[in-house]
Amino acid sequence: MSVHIIVFPCFGQGHLLPCFELCKHLASRTFNTTLIISSNLSSSIPSDLRRIPLIHIFEISSSFPPPPPPSSPSPDSDPMSHHHRHQHQMGTAIESLLSSRSTSPDYVPPLCAIIDVMMSWSKGIFHKFNIPLVSFFTSGACSAAMEYASWKAGAFNIKPGEVLPLPGLPEDMALTYSDLQRGPHGPPGGPPGPPGSGRPPGPPDARGPPRSGPKFGGPPKPGHQPPWVVEAAGSIALMINTCDDLERPFIEYVAYETGIPVWGVGPLLPDQYWNSSGSLLHDRDIRPNRKSSCTEEEVIQWLDSKPRGSVLYVSFGSEVGPTMEGYAQLALALEASNRAFIWVIQPGSGRPGPPRPPGSDSNEDSGYYPHGLEEKVGKRGLIIRGWAPQLLILSHPSTGGFLSHCGWNSTVEATGRGVPFLAWPIRGDQYYDAMLVVKHLKIGYMVFAKDASETIVKEAIVDGIEKVMSDKDMKKRAEMISGKFGNEFPATSAAALDAFRDFINQRAP
Repeated sequence: MSVHIIVFPCFGQGHLLPCFELCKHLASRTFNTTLIISSNLSSSIPSDLRRIPLIHIFEISSSFPPPPPPSSPSPDSDPMSHHHRHQHQMGTAIESLLSSRSTSPDYVPPLCAIIDVMMSWSKGIFHKFNIPLVSFFTSGACSAAMEYASWKAGAFNIKPGEVLPLPGLPEDMALTYSDLQRGPHGPPGGPPGPPGSGRPPGPPDARGPPRSGPKFGGPPKPGHQPPWVVEAAGSIALMINTCDDLERPFIEYVAYETGIPVWGVGPLLPDQYWNSSGSLLHDRDIRPNRKSSCTEEEVIQWLDSKPRGSVLYVSFGSEVGPTMEGYAQLALALEASNRAFIWVIQPGSGRPGPPRPPGSDSNEDSGYYPHGLEEKVGKRGLIIRGWAPQLLILSHPSTGGFLSHCGWNSTVEATGRGVPFLAWPIRGDQYYDAMLVVKHLKIGYMVFAKDASETIVKEAIVDGIEKVMSDKDMKKRAEMISGKFGNEFPATSAAALDAFRDFINQRAP
């Protein structure tokens, strides 16, 4: 077999989609790329990926479906037992693949395996075959840097009224007590790593406080050791789904602290995204459509009827969101505001347990829905149940603001289109993504509660909506940052991928 690279993504759209794009970039640099994926996720693979000759897709047949979003364990099952079974089957198949290839007379070991940092349970398998590892972060560099810096600085000791500078990071990212508070939200917890992934406590770093992460599950609390420190241990380099234009200080910080090469190789978005600046993006041409209460044509028609920059787009993604009470306050705020809005509501919103798939039967536990709001706001609002064409909405000139949980993919998609934020983070890295947007890039406001342990109330949401929709200077800053990208994939990220190519080729036997 010719020289090649293995890519092993984590499940979930937020992990799969960047890995698919990464495979395309690797193939464009003449690497034979083997994508290892569970056969249950086969429908997520875009058809254009299958047509690239240098990309080889190895689908592992599995009797177990992909684990449910780890943020939302089902009350009726043991999610970790499911993870164990799925991992065992995946691990056995990967080892069998590598064993069969290694016995071939023309076998050449892979130059490296690029593994999603959330799949670090597989490290031992690749090490067994002497395959170097590159850890891949589908989230941004700011969250990784802030987790690490807050741990080193002992952020768990911060008191109300104090400001804690973080040595090595921009001054505007100094922490306050309120920055570290975590409000209530819908599905409980955060994204625990798979068993054996390093999510349990690791050895403390001698340079930082002797604190470790939570016993199991969830992102680290401020001041706890970031799980990625252990998950990425033993890697020869790191790749992060970001670029210098957005996060250069944070990329450099992670590189300094880890002592290994760190490349910002993103944002890893479809080619159509980069080639469509100034024109509408059609999600149906890029990503698989899922069930929705609105067609793209209906969304376009509604947006076309609104003035430029007048629409607030409201979406919390597919896995997390506020509590039922939080959603109710949001509905009251959208009613009270005079702003036009699109509100995307997922089945199962606000209820505990895993998100309900689109098309689930409507019943008492199917989640929140703002009954009566459509009648009250009339044509001023568009409520979408299920899947929404987010790239289309963000690229439409009528969209003027984005009330978002600040998941990383949503953050880069909106930033690249010059749309400012009203940030309502729910868990984990979203808090640091929101700080990046609000404090460092200065292209958003934060929705605040009077107390972080309480639900955000209508008045705070209305105030935030007015700020983000009326701040012309902020809109100019957002457009300026968007303009740095031009009409193409960031030049610094292309250079970083070239640097990775040279680095990995130099290591070839």
